[in-house]
Amino acid sequence: MDDLQPPGPLSGIRVVDLTSMISGPVATMMLADQGADVIKVEALNGDLVRAAGPNRSGITSTFISSNRSKRSLALDLKSEAGGDVLRRLLKTADVLVQNFRPGTIERMGFGEAQVRAINENIVYVSISGFGERGPYAHQRVYDPVIQALSGLAAIQADGQTGRPKMVRTIIPDKTTAVTAAQAITAALFARERSGQGQHVKLSMLDTMIGYLWPEGMSGFTLVGKEVKAARAQLSPDLIYQTRDGYVTAGAVSDIEWQGLCRALGKEEWLQDERFRTVNDRALNVTARLELTGAVLATNTSAFWLEKLDAHGVPCAPVLDRAGILQHEQVLANELIDEYDHPIAGRVRQPRPAARFDKTPAMIRRPAPGLGEHSREILLDLGYAEDEVNGLIARGVLGQM
Repeated sequence: MDDLQPPGPLSGIRVVDLTSMISGPVATMMLADQGADVIKVEALNGDLVRAAGPNRSGITSTFISSNRSKRSLALDLKSEAGGDVLRRLLKTADVLVQNFRPGTIERMGFGEAQVRAINENIVYVSISGFGERGPYAHQRVYDPVIQALSGLAAIQADGQTGRPKMVRTIIPDKTTAVTAAQAITAALFARERSGQGQHVKLSMLDTMIGYLWPEGMSGFTLVGKEVKAARAQLSPDLIYQTRDGYVTAGAVSDIEWQGLCRALGKEEWLQDERFRTVNDRALNVTARLELTGAVLATNTSAFWLEKLDAHGVPCAPVLDRAGILQHEQVLANELIDEYDHPIAGRVRQPRPAARFDKTPAMIRRPAPGLGEHSREILLDLGYAEDEVNGLIARGVLGQM
């Protein structure tokens, strides 16, 4: 994290980030890691995530993990002068991203038509919970609401009781972030070809239903031949208890099933009519998993993982969160970075997952303090020192 960093694939792109919470900030963080100049425009009291979660010296781990590599501009957008600052900034931008509820950004004076009058070819991105129309469009939204409405909670239902269950991580928020980041780069690519910006709209609900469809909703793909049974309620999951812990192992193809049977010393299963084909094994999944689990319970995790791997069966230990950091594959991938954050002290973060061999993505700067770059950004926009000082004195501009 110094001035001599190599350019990333998005170097030279400026993103004005009006988002808060998780879905928008994580999307723009990905762009920032890839070299874009992402300017996080925050209210004078900051993004709510700055105060939510484990905290050190006034900055939270969640904020650090959602806003690294960005610059922060703290601005009172309700004031005329604050709006003028944002308008001047938007003239220099390639992308604007916002995740206000539908209608809010227009009332603020920064809807698509208003922004396009300032910067005709900007890529304008709107992230919402439910979309712009319909009975839920006006509602506030958090991740569990989307888990409920998209079917994810039902897919996770308890196999014994049928009670829906939430996934204990914010899958809709983060999946929407990945989808948004991909859509933004696609829109930038299209603009490179055509010279025209466009409005990219996506909702968390649309994202999650699309995300779940390949297998979670696959029973509804063939019209007139719907399979309405809830798959998650028909079978155990792929977690097996061993003598000293837990493992997972999966055998889908015939060759993997043969390897599993041999690794477990159960070659007679190869002749069992319930398990002869991929489809047979799917139809008899409960019996198959229960039989597998009974064998795996007889020895240690290390014993079985060695045997399963030797027979070409996909498998792994079930790691706790602390164990992830020391697992030999994670270490081999050089995935976890540690560095000194100027506010939070020593922090740990995963590097960007995608590796570019010529234009690397990386953690380019620490997550910013509120208004840390306000003065710097305004001076870059051509404001004089006395103008900046005046905006600070009037409570329009915040700084650290």
